[in-house]
Amino acid sequence: MSDEDDRRDVRSEAEGAVPDDKQAVTSGAESAGETSSDDGESGDRKERKQGSFWKELPILVGVALVLALLIKAFAVQAFYIPSASMENTLQIGDRVLVNKIVYHTRDIKRGDIVVFNGLDSWDPEVQMEEPGNPLSRALRGIGRTFGLLPGEKDYIKRVIGTPGDHVKCCDAQGRITVNGTPLDESSYLYTDPRGAQDKPSAEPFDHVVQPGQLWVMGDHRSVSSDSRAHRGDPGGGTIPTNRVIGRAFVIVWPLNHVGTLPIPKTFEQPALQAASAVVPATPIALGFAGALPITYLRRRLRSRR
Repeated sequence: MSDEDDRRDVRSEAEGAVPDDKQAVTSGAESAGETSSDDGESGDRKERKQGSFWKELPILVGVALVLALLIKAFAVQAFYIPSASMENTLQIGDRVLVNKIVYHTRDIKRGDIVVFNGLDSWDPEVQMEEPGNPLSRALRGIGRTFGLLPGEKDYIKRVIGTPGDHVKCCDAQGRITVNGTPLDESSYLYTDPRGAQDKPSAEPFDHVVQPGQLWVMGDHRSVSSDSRAHRGDPGGGTIPTNRVIGRAFVIVWPLNHVGTLPIPKTFEQPALQAASAVVPATPIALGFAGALPITYLRRRLRSRR
């Protein structure tokens, strides 16, 4: 083979190497193009997800509000404390949770702290002007719903006397008595910063609680407008049991005042419990007492025939 043929073969091999290099470069560019396309699709998916979240947010908020309203209506409701009538137990600005189910399973007990509606009965302790702006009225309604603002006709007091109880103030030691049993109220009556405690009552009273009624008082007796102040009303100062919204059982705000609201031990005295057991039986006993003479007369009349 001649030198010319050898040079031709070498040149052909060199020329043939170029397409391979170009192919490699082209393949890299195409790969880069595919990667850019994938990144674009990922970005689109992220944008779609973000858009979907903002569309779903109003629905989530709406569902949360509906659930909150259902819970408020049937189970638990938050209430704002606007006055000093229950100090030191409850401070102005406290938020309490009220159990609205408990009185469907048991009777109202002495010592319970109850929230009740004084509509058409008691004047509100805190006067609040109703805003004229519809938006302000709506915001105030939401605030009342979630316990951020006080309800104009809602009160919170401690139950002292239940139906049939004889509540009286005061005995020789200045104590309130229920069915003749004195109450030791030192654990919850208001105590000022100097350590001086309120008297159980500065004014005397003597009342028998009628069926379907409750005698209620605030723990800060010197400022509380409670059953004592409403003795001129049709109920003689008592409130109807059917106006009770529920039992306050826990303080949830502020954090430094969080705690439960148990029934004080003075209301667990055996004498009080015995009195409770006797009261419901009294109408039955009276019924039997009235039935005996009637039965006797009927038998005498039959025997004469």
